[in-house]
Amino acid sequence: MSTQTKPSNNATSDASVAKVDMKLEVVTIPVSDVDRAKGFYGGIEWRLDADFSAGGGRVVQFTPPGSQCSVHFGTNLTSVAPGSAQSLWLIVSDIQAARDELVGRGVAVSEVFHFAGFNRGDPDARLSGPAPDRRTYASFASFSDPDGNG
Repeated sequence: MSTQTKPSNNATSDASVAKVDMKLEVVTIPVSDVDRAKGFYGGIEWRLDADFSAGGGRVVQFTPPGSQCSVHFGTNLTSVAPGSAQSLWLIVSDIQAARDELVGRGVAVSEVFHFAGFNRGDPDARLSGPAPDRRTYASFASFSDPDGNG
């Protein structure tokens, strides 16, 4: 006896979707110099969760203030090029205050900006200043770590 399930386009009603909580806990970022990256993330006062070595590799993990998700980096963790992690988002309640805090810690941070439309891949779509309507997820400031992960 066999059964056949019709594919569903609605993940929320699909019986095969797990009912167990799933939380994104760690994102691996590729770096060329572990100690330099550790200095950077420690310098912006992210919480150091781990720094250990085993089997010829090293793992360092930091968590941003208030975050449930951490970043980790080290040796023998990923084969992707250092600086290739892009479009990572830190969500903040006050974009200008977050920018000012990072700048105060010596980080090169862009001015606050918003986009004309939803084409975030087009540099010409960036407009100076916060989104005029101040809606959620519409104002941005960008920065990179020493390897260029952004």
